[in-house]
Amino acid sequence: MQRIRESIHIRTMKAKRKVEEISKEDVQAFLKKNAFVLFTVGAVIVGIVLGFALRPYKMTYREVKYFSFPGELLMRMLQMLVLPLLISSLITGMAALDSKASGKMGMRAVIYYMTTTFIAVFIGIIIVLIIHPGKGSKEEFGKQQTIEQVSPADAFLDLIRNMFPPNLVQACTQQFKTKYGKRAVHVTVTVNDTLFNSTNGTQEVMEITREEVIPVPGQVNGVNALGLVVFSMCFGLIIGNMKEQGQLLRDFFDSLNEAIMRLVAIIMWYAPIGILFLIAGKIVEMDDLTQMGGQLGMYTITVIIGLLIHAVIILPTLYFAITRQNPFIFIAGLLQALVTALGTSSSSATLPVTFKCLEENNKIDKRITRFVLPVGATINMDGTALYEALAAIFIAQVNNMEMNFGQIITISITATAASIGAAGIPQAGLVTMVIVLTSVGLPTDDITLIIAVDWFL
Repeated sequence: MQRIRESIHIRTMKAKRKVEEISKEDVQAFLKKNAFVLFTVGAVIVGIVLGFALRPYKMTYREVKYFSFPGELLMRMLQMLVLPLLISSLITGMAALDSKASGKMGMRAVIYYMTTTFIAVFIGIIIVLIIHPGKGSKEEFGKQQTIEQVSPADAFLDLIRNMFPPNLVQACTQQFKTKYGKRAVHVTVTVNDTLFNSTNGTQEVMEITREEVIPVPGQVNGVNALGLVVFSMCFGLIIGNMKEQGQLLRDFFDSLNEAIMRLVAIIMWYAPIGILFLIAGKIVEMDDLTQMGGQLGMYTITVIIGLLIHAVIILPTLYFAITRQNPFIFIAGLLQALVTALGTSSSSATLPVTFKCLEENNKIDKRITRFVLPVGATINMDGTALYEALAAIFIAQVNNMEMNFGQIITISITATAASIGAAGIPQAGLVTMVIVLTSVGLPTDDITLIIAVDWFL
């Protein structure tokens, strides 16, 4: 005990001495270094206060859209840079590495992404089974809408199709998506009269027309990030292997990447204003939380608990186990990227800010960030996977359906696979959740039960 007291006393004295030694210049240097983070955190706080202060005025939808306009501008600016940044960073990152090093790093990255996604799904399932938020009556929920049906097989085939876009220009604006059409099928049936009348043995030919649903090729708006990532990785590897011949292309994409990062540096100064209005606008337009039912309230709490366990306990523990360094110092360097993700609800839109935070604050090698970040932003959707697995079991609980072990395993596998195909945009999880629900025979229309809180989660 004496030793512990002495140790605490020595540390207290050291801390006191450090505080006393802090000069005005040190404070100014700290504020200058962390200006971005302080402005962004301040913007979040002001945005929350402003949003709740404006709620009593019952603004119309048009007024809310006008009010959120500065936030919409930030989203558009970030989305404008995502495409050139994703392509240039991946090509330069792959070209800078030899095929052996890129293969090794790629394998490690994919194993890490798959591991964290499986852990996220596992946490989601365990939490929802323990808390059981779906206990109660389904009548508590309002009127349901109809949701477009999707075949799981078609959804997974679309995922593979999108990896190999036939038109790269089209891949910048559209993704392939199977749609469903109806086709008339004529069936000829021969009816034997002797079945009905034993005296007369005549045969009659009848033609029956029936409709069948068939898959037809279709497109949906949105960047086909998966296809562009696959192309950029292959293109970068080829340039890297071309040595002298590929130097011109390497220099071009290097310059493009640097130019985009300088544009990001300019946009970063506008980010706090955009985040302030984005958060305030979302708070103003959200439904009255007091009207939220008990089941939906418990569901929201369950999702938040699951996400907190994954983000605050699991990921920092993994970081510490692998690097033996303090994970919270590393997270502090990413604070602005985390706050931007909170404001924009989009991992893709946050990508430019994440690059800046990792390379400038955490001093991560550019060759690593240029490869790992674009791939991670495209296929590593831990939050979506956790949310989808949890939501599927919640919907089963609301319908008083017991999930057996086989169905829970099916949910975990489909939630992992579906999260890879989810776009890094707000509410993308709702689209892929249809696949998860269909895989275990749950009613897909019940997705509308959780739409009220989906934007928040």
